[in-house]
Parts: sequence; structure tokens; C-alpha cells
Amino acid sequence: MLRSLYSGISGLRAHQTMLDVTGNNIANVNTAGFKASSTQFQDTLSQLQQGATGPQAQAGGSNPAQIGLGVRVAGVSTNFAQGSSQSTGRGTDMMISGDGFFVTSKGGNQLFTRAGAFSPDAANQLVSPDGGILQGWTATNGVINAGAPVGDITLNPNTMVAKATGTVTLDGNLPSDAADGTQLDRIVKVYDAAGAERSVALTFTKAGSTWNMAATDNGTTSNGSVTYAAGLPTAGGNFTIGAGANAITIDVSKVSGYASMSSLAVSGQNGAAVGKLESYTLGNDGSLIGSFSNGIKQVLAKIALAKFTNPAGLEKSGGSSYVATGNSGGVQLGAAGDPGMGSLTGGNLEMSNVDLSQEFTNLIVAQRGFQANARIITTSDEVLQELGNLKR
Repeated sequence: MLRSLYSGISGLRAHQTMLDVTGNNIANVNTAGFKASSTQFQDTLSQLQQGATGPQAQAGGSNPAQIGLGVRVAGVSTNFAQGSSQSTGRGTDMMISGDGFFVTSKGGNQLFTRAGAFSPDAANQLVSPDGGILQGWTATNGVINAGAPVGDITLNPNTMVAKATGTVTLDGNLPSDAADGTQLDRIVKVYDAAGAERSVALTFTKAGSTWNMAATDNGTTSNGSVTYAAGLPTAGGNFTIGAGANAITIDVSKVSGYASMSSLAVSGQNGAAVGKLESYTLGNDGSLIGSFSNGIKQVLAKIALAKFTNPAGLEKSGGSSYVATGNSGGVQLGAAGDPGMGSLTGGNLEMSNVDLSQEFTNLIVAQRGFQANARIITTSDEVLQELGNLKR
């Protein structure tokens, strides 16, 4: 049979594959995080009709004569170029700006994806639409241990926090022209680590250019003093009541000592009663920051990202996910902002990077290539028919 017949068949197969790849790209034009693929062709083995010869003393050299035996698909490569941003307004939708991948776990397998459409399930885990559990580090008392192994991220809506008071801040003015023995009393509400409220009594007593300070907490009194000259402190200052985890610093650095005005006031304290998680937001570094009803903002978890030496070596596993292969290189885990990982944006999704104009052009190229190879087959058939007609 004619070699051209089989060359035409190989061309049909190769261009059919190109049509399949192009059709899949167009079908996923609105798939979040989808990366378009392209087909590469290469020729197959060539039959050697005449070998090459080198130049001789009385004759020049000759080139080899070869007849190609068709075409085959050399590979289907994935284009990991960044897709456009689409705003969704959903706090659990995330987009990576850079080369990183989200890490998910499904059925005990570690998967990687660029599609950041996550939502909480009944177990308060952040999951992808196909059930992959988002991986990262869960915080302990607002602290992330990035050196620990990654695990399932769980955001319990019943999470509660309280904060013990560590600093009481005072503001205003202590009158320098007050009579010695003048006493000013203030009461401030503070909190322990469990969120229980108690009162601390503050007393300021005038003694010359000095104001002596006393703070009473749970029956324990601590003393301090601050001396003023021309309205500014020159000696003494902040003092601490209690010890260890229960220590509270009385901050008087903002209190002045000018004449004719008494405006000493408690401007604040940094403790809080128990509060329940109300919402959370995503930081650019991948931190999920919870907002509690008592005004505290605390890190709940941090999203892990992955990168590879050769992302094109990843294997698609369905559900807009990939698995590592021997040619992708080992997975390198990190967080948003680390070199090569990129940054995260909440309330947005990465759109497909399919270029419709290019894909429709590829459709035409594949179609015309298919038609041309079909002509090879029909022409070869006509030649065979002519050969058959030699004997009548």
C-alpha cells in the first residue's frame, strides 16, 4: 500500500487530537482557574532511501534521501499564564496573583488548584465545589506555627475569645497649682484571661511638684509617682500592678502637669470580655482574620500555597485540580508573599485564561489540516484505483 495513505491517516489522527484539545479549551472558557492547553506535533520516523556520502577525491558528497512516514502528537502543554480577575463579593472566594497553587485534600490525596471558589461545609471546613478540603495552618490563640505540617482549615462559628487587660492608659492633665494633699480618684474596668470583669481603683495625691499614684486591684495596692516641671514629666512615670500573666501597666505617659486644669481621665484599656466570632476577612498574606463581637480581631488560620519547579509537568486530575508527577518536581509549600508564591485577594476569582480569538483560529487551522490530510487519503485511493484499472 502507498506510504502516503498512512501518512494521511496519521495526519487525521493528529488534527483530530488538536480539535479535541481546542474544543476542551472553548468548553472551559468560563471555568474559574482553568488553564488552556495547546497541541504540539512532530514528524514520525522517516524511511531512508539513500544514505549520505562524504566528498571524495574525484566526486562531491551527496545528501541522504528520506521519505517521511507521517505526523504524531508530541505533547499537549498547559499554559499557566495568569487569568483575569472576576469580583464575586464572597469572602470565601480567593484569587492567587502569582505562580502559586491552593492545596486541597480529598480522599487522602493532596491536590493543587488555581480555582479559589471555597465555601464552608457542615463541619465548618473550607471546601472546593468537589469536596476538596483547603489546607493550611490553624492558629492557636491567634498564633500561626508555619513550621508545622499543613492540615484541614476549620473555621468554627462558635469560636469565642477574651483578652486579659495588660495596659490601662490615662490621659488629661494634673493641675500643678493644686494644694498639697489634693486627691483625685478614678475607677477603671479591667478583664482577666477568662473575660471576667473587675474594677481597679486609681488614686493620685499631690505632694509638691510630684503626684503620688496608687492602684488597688483585688486588695493589692501598687504605688508609683510622676514629677513635673513646666508641665512635662521629669521623673517617675508608668508603674505596674500585679505580676506575671496578671500584671497590668498603668500608662501615664500622656498625662501632663500644667496649671489651672484638672482633666485626668482613663482613655482606655486593652482587655476585652468574651466575644463570639462574627465574620472573617482574608489578608494578602493568606491569613484569615476573625472579627469578634467584643471588638477583637484575631488570626484564625493561614492558607498554604504550593509551587513547583516545572508546573507544566503537573497532571490534571479533574475538578480543576492537578497532582504532582515525576517531572513537575517536588511540592514546595509556603504562604502568600513568599518568593514565587504570589499574593491572595479575597472576594475575587481567577478567570479562565482561554483566548477565544486564538482558539477559534486554532479550530480553523485544525479543520483545514484535517481536510488536507483527508485529501491525501482520497488522492492515494485514486492512485490505487488507477493501479487496479491497469488490469481489466
